[in-house]
Parts: sequence; C-alpha cells; structure tokens
Amino acid sequence: MFNNLSDRLNAVFKKLKGHGKLSEKNIEEGLKEVRMALLEADVHYKVVKKFISDIKKRALGQEVMASLTPGQQVVKIVNDELTELMGGRLEDLNLSGPVPVSVMLVGLQGSGKTTTAGKLAVFLRKKGKKPYLVPADVYRPAAIDQLSKLGQQLSVPVFPSSLEMDPVQICQEARTEAHRTGCDILLIDTAGRLHIDEALMDELSRIKDAVKPADILLVADAMTGQDAVNIAKSFNKTLDIGGVVLSKMDGDARGGAALSIKSITDKPIKFVGVGEKLSDLEPFHPDRMASRILGMGDVLTIIEKAEAVVDEKKALELEKKLRKNEFTLEDFRDQMVQIRKMGSMSELINMIPGMGQMKQLKNLEVDEKEFVRIEAIINSMTPLERRQHTLIKGSRRKRIAKGSGTSVQDINKLLKNYIQIMKMVKKVNKGGMRGLGLGLPSF
Repeated sequence: MFNNLSDRLNAVFKKLKGHGKLSEKNIEEGLKEVRMALLEADVHYKVVKKFISDIKKRALGQEVMASLTPGQQVVKIVNDELTELMGGRLEDLNLSGPVPVSVMLVGLQGSGKTTTAGKLAVFLRKKGKKPYLVPADVYRPAAIDQLSKLGQQLSVPVFPSSLEMDPVQICQEARTEAHRTGCDILLIDTAGRLHIDEALMDELSRIKDAVKPADILLVADAMTGQDAVNIAKSFNKTLDIGGVVLSKMDGDARGGAALSIKSITDKPIKFVGVGEKLSDLEPFHPDRMASRILGMGDVLTIIEKAEAVVDEKKALELEKKLRKNEFTLEDFRDQMVQIRKMGSMSELINMIPGMGQMKQLKNLEVDEKEFVRIEAIINSMTPLERRQHTLIKGSRRKRIAKGSGTSVQDINKLLKNYIQIMKMVKKVNKGGMRGLGLGLPSF
C-alpha cells in the first residue's frame, strides 16, 4: 500500500530540495506532479483539488519563501496536510454507555466483517475488556460458523445464533446473555450483501434502534479504492456510522480510500487491517500514516509493537547475558520469535526512517519461511548444543539437518551468522556497552 505514491512524492521532493531557492514556477511544477500522483493513487478528484489548493497557499507563503531550506519546508507542509486529510488525530472506538456496550460492524459481503470482529475481540481483550461475539448474519450459514470457530480459537464467548432467528432478536438476546456472563462489549457481526439494497439498510436500522450501539463501524475493503468511499457515503447516510475499519491495507491497493474517506464522509478511519493474523489490527494514526507515505518511517508504531511482545524481565536477563558474552543459540531463537510477533520483516523495515527509500531495500521480499527453518534447526539441537555451539561438528550437523528437514549447508550458514553476531557483541562490550539494539542478520 502507498508504495507507488511514496515513490512519486519523494521524486518531487528531491527536485524541490535541489533548488537553492523556490519560485512560484518551481512550486507549480512540483504540485502538478503531486496532483498526478494522488489521482493515480485513486484519491477522489475533489479531495485532490482542495489538498493541492491548501498546499499551494501555504507553500507560497512566507514560511517557505523566507526559509533557508524551502524544499524541506514544502515536505513539512505536505506532511501536515496529509495528516489533516486523513483525520488529523487518532479517533478511539466509542465505548460509552451502559454495560454491555454494543458495537455494530456493517459493510458489504466480502469486506472482512467477520474476521474484523475476531480481530477487534483480540484488540479489546488486550485492553482488559471482555468481548462477546454476536453472529447476526442469518443469510449466510458460513458467517455463523466462521464467527463461532473464531470465538473457539480465541476463547471468546459467542452467542449461539441460528438461521431461523430474527437478527434483531439475536442482538437483544445476546445482550441479555452477555450481561449474565459478565461480558462488557457486544461485537455484532451484521449481514452484508453484494451491493447496497433497501432490505439490508432496513434490517441494520432496526438493529440500531433495538440495541442503540455506542459505535457503528463500517468495514470497507481498502483494495476497492473509490468504491470504498462511495460505500461509506451510502452506509453513513442511513446509519450515521461512527467510523471506518479499512481491511486489507497490507494488500496491493493504491491507497485512495485511506486518503479520501475522511474528507468525503467526515467520518474517521478508526482501525486498519494489516495482515491475516487475528492480531493484525492497528488503530489508525493519521500522522504516522502520513509519515510512512513520505518515507519518514513510523518509529512510534515499532516501539508499541515491541512493547506488546517484549517481556521486560527477559529483556533485562538478555542484557546481562550480552554483557557477559553469554548469548546462546537458544537466546537467538527466542529473540527471533519475539521479532516475528511484531509483524512481517518487510513491514518493519518500511517503518524505520529512511530504510524504505534505500535502493537495495526497494521491493525487498523477506522470505518469512527462512525464519521457520532457522527455528526448526535450533529446536533440533540438544540443550547442550544450543548453549555450546562449538560442539556442533560434522556428525552432529548431519543429525540436526535430518531432524529439521534442512541441509548441512543451512546449519553452516546459521552458525556462521551466529558467530558474526557474537563478534559484534564482543566489539560493543569492549567499547563500553550502554545498550545494544539487537537485529537479526540476513540469511
């Protein structure tokens, strides 16, 4: 998502920064290219028109013209305006009202409502909430089965809906049951259609009147671009939605929906789906997304991901081991597992400022299966071998390769990289170690 837009914008900024002093002509030419880049990214033409007008007004003002670094000032302005375009600030899920609070998930068929309900349950449980899943789609048997299986997988209670029940009745009875079992949030997975029709909207309106939800989230497929914006307009007109969840943001879409929805509907994007795992749901931060689009990275999200998976006690133990040069293959495996929990390596690389713009990392495809192989290799070693890698000679390497389904060459490569890490740790320790940010080598 946004890769093409990022490339185009950064090419424009590079040209602008090349000018010692900016003129109206330079800015006009640059903004013309920005306009084309946004339209190619499937951003709504009305949004593009206002966006370019706002930037031009500021770019021709004193803050740029009188600046010693006018090109950088233009980048700052574009960053500010992009942030504002996407909502300006994080908008939280509205959970006010008497417990159990109801949250309705609405959207067209195939937009990802049911999976998003599961992802929201995971997100809310991390916040100390007790979610209760409600399958209210009685027209698609697979929807009830899917949500029931997700609930089982997550150990989250699910209301036992049946195809014979009325959706409004389901929601009312589910609220009573949630109250009885001590759950505080009702996540209602409503029915969808292949397209918007009167019967669907009437049913959703009846559910809304019956349960009076604290929030209504439209789940829209980011891959559909401007269609997602039009769908949001239609649902908002009837239901007055509280916000949008953009699913499949990790896909190959151009990004037009994310940049257009707030301006067109005046409703914020509250969450984005960034992967297939049930933990792959992130609150939408407009400022961080703008930073990613402009190739400035997203350090805050990396920190939050790290804080969510890193055990502080284990981190302190690891630091002591590193200081004493006692970092074993077992520690190596554990660190690799923790980093993998933070998300795909490609995604993390793009969040590091400047990394996404490096030519050697452009379109980098990190083979996640390689991490699985490394883990299998280390798991095939004996506890003693993991602690003392020097014991792993010819016959042991053959045994480990056979046990892990890999080759002796794979074992050699892993050990070589591990030894390189240990050499690096020793160098850091000799120079006085104030703290080491451990990264994985390239295999």
